[in-house]
Amino acid sequence: MRLRSLFRSFRRSLFRSPALGTALFALLAALPAAAAAWELDPAHSRVAATVIQIAPDGPIPHQHEVRRLSGAAEADGTLVLPLRLAQSDVVERLGPLPPWLSGFTERPMATLTTRFPPERLERLAMGESLVEVLNLSVQSGNTTRSEPLAVRFTREAADRVRVTNAERVALDGQALMADPTLRSVMLLLGYEQIGDEVPVSFDAVLVRR
Repeated sequence: MRLRSLFRSFRRSLFRSPALGTALFALLAALPAAAAAWELDPAHSRVAATVIQIAPDGPIPHQHEVRRLSGAAEADGTLVLPLRLAQSDVVERLGPLPPWLSGFTERPMATLTTRFPPERLERLAMGESLVEVLNLSVQSGNTTRSEPLAVRFTREAADRVRVTNAERVALDGQALMADPTLRSVMLLLGYEQIGDEVPVSFDAVLVRR
């Protein structure tokens, strides 16, 4: 009863005092809106890599892509992104695979996990960009590596943000060859030895769900 009486008293005071009501409304309006949920658009999201094959006649660059990237971000901006062999151009280059390899193409070669600030995306004006240094975790097999990654977010529409790497990114070629899963892929392509660096570019689109 005491709580109900206090509530009635507060309500009467609020309506009797326009200044108090205005201040309360302004306070509520200033509270941040709930962050929108974002997901990758598979039709416009890919990772491209340049692998330098060390051949008897000298280094030979090869371009490869992992396409149709898909993943939905949590409310706090956490995004988990599995990269499967079936999403890459490797299967196209190798042609039909034997049945015993069909399941292998659907297994993640690596899983990327990062977190971006959704509230900052909401504040971007049309055509405006911002650069954020994200912590990127890469899990492949039993190995997990973490490193900072500078990413550029550009607002292209009210519900569309393009994401690209803001600086040059190169993976450690020797570390890739030391990973059993990735080494198997390299050997399937005929790369017994590759260069020390594998430059990578990221081009993806986030859309509001």
